Amino acid sequence: MTQARDLLPLRLQLVPMQVPEAPTEPVGRWHEALEIAEGVRSLNGRNALPPPRNRCDLVLHPGEPGEILVKLENIGLRTLQVNVAVTGNFPPQWCQLGTEGHELPPGGQMEAVLYFHVPPNFFESPEIISTDPALLDFQGRLSVSCTEENRPAEHRDSAAFNLYLRPRSLYLQFLPELYQEVDFIGRLLSIFEQSFEPTVQAMDAIWAYLDPLMAPESLLPFLAYWVGWEIDPHLSLAQQRYLIRYAIELYRWRGTRRGLRFYLYLYTNLPLDEHLPEDEKHISIHEVFTQGLIIGKSRLGEDTSVGGGQPYHFIVKLRPDYPNQIDERLVRKIIEQEKPAFCTYDLYINPVNTIQRIE
Repeated sequence: MTQARDLLPLRLQLVPMQVPEAPTEPVGRWHEALEIAEGVRSLNGRNALPPPRNRCDLVLHPGEPGEILVKLENIGLRTLQVNVAVTGNFPPQWCQLGTEGHELPPGGQMEAVLYFHVPPNFFESPEIISTDPALLDFQGRLSVSCTEENRPAEHRDSAAFNLYLRPRSLYLQFLPELYQEVDFIGRLLSIFEQSFEPTVQAMDAIWAYLDPLMAPESLLPFLAYWVGWEIDPHLSLAQQRYLIRYAIELYRWRGTRRGLRFYLYLYTNLPLDEHLPEDEKHISIHEVFTQGLIIGKSRLGEDTSVGGGQPYHFIVKLRPDYPNQIDERLVRKIIEQEKPAFCTYDLYINPVNTIQRIE
């Protein structure tokens, strides 16, 4: 049986050991869900859990300890057996509870401490990076249950606390330790830090904005114009990124077998197979060379034909893993763009181990 709050023989209070420099604004929506849940419970009737008596806010910095002091006072006339438990949406390994015992005499006071320690690499961990938006605000509750001596009735009380995980100010590290402890200087530097640090971080990562593989999609037209590359809307975003990045190399080898093979590799994603013979490669390019009619060395019908053949001719053979993997129209467009104007070619696509000529 749980008695009413006004008859509780125990007084509970939470005191944060690190006072926030300024009122902390919550980030995320978990605090809203917690308040709604508490409001619903308060409307469920007499069996509902009473709202917490007090709240306390604690700002935590990764790699630095944080503490909340728990004050318990027995305002009754009998000895109390006290049990304390902590719950919350934060990882349990972040928190440890230190108590002085479980027995509280009449009029006596007891202090316990909630120790918090967040890993130093919290902001670099895969969990925080992959979560959008990141969860930086956490809620917890300290629950206390006690029984009076020679009485079976159990009393319960609880207090809620909020944990705000924030990075430590960078600019304070450039000051002597004497000035780092001055609150006014810390507040003043935080104004400049919040104004200048986003720009500094953007400058530190400027290389990522200039890499077509990592740049925002809206920046790709500028990077393509920068290298003189025409964006083809028929290509996927990933293909456009690779083509823009290797545009200069494609220009350097344009008109050669190496340049055409590399272009087809970027478009089709077929392996280059540099270690395999030409006939076994997924992207095979054969150049057809004939020595023409040489009197005394040529044999009609064997290595010579009446009317001659196609000079400067080459054959492209593609071996995709499955049918319809490659758009023939785009492949022909690439070949027409990369080959010398006076060359002719044949294109073969063999997706199922049988060579089929594409007319």
